[in-house]
Amino acid sequence: MIRGIRGATTVSQNDAIEIIDNTRQLVLEMIEQNKISASDVTSVLVTVTTDLNATFPAKPIRELPGWKYVPVMCMQEIDVPNGLPRCVRIMMTVETELKQEQIKHIYHHEARTLRPDLFE
Repeated sequence: MIRGIRGATTVSQNDAIEIIDNTRQLVLEMIEQNKISASDVTSVLVTVTTDLNATFPAKPIRELPGWKYVPVMCMQEIDVPNGLPRCVRIMMTVETELKQEQIKHIYHHEARTLRPDLFE
C-alpha cells in the first residue's frame, strides 16, 4: 500500500545550518517511527515558508545513506496570512504495510501547533 507520511519542524531564524539540522532530525524520526527503508520511498516533497531561503532543506535527505536516488523536491509553501512562520513541511510517500491509523506523523518544535489532534 502507498501511504503519505507527514512531518514538520520550525527554525528560530533563516539560517542554513539550523534548517539542515532540524530537517535532518525530523526526517530521521519519520524514518525510525515508521520503519522506512529508502527503497520503499516513492518521493519526498519539502515545502518551506516564504521567510526561509538560506538553503535547500532537501540537502540532508539526499545525504542520508541509501537515499541518493530517492526523488526529493523543494517548493515554497502557500503564504497564508497569520500562518506558522519559519516552517519546513515534509510529505513522504512510501510503500508500507502500515494501516493509515498506524502511520506516525512527526511534528517538532512550534510545528506541533499545526496538528494538535495527532498528539495524545
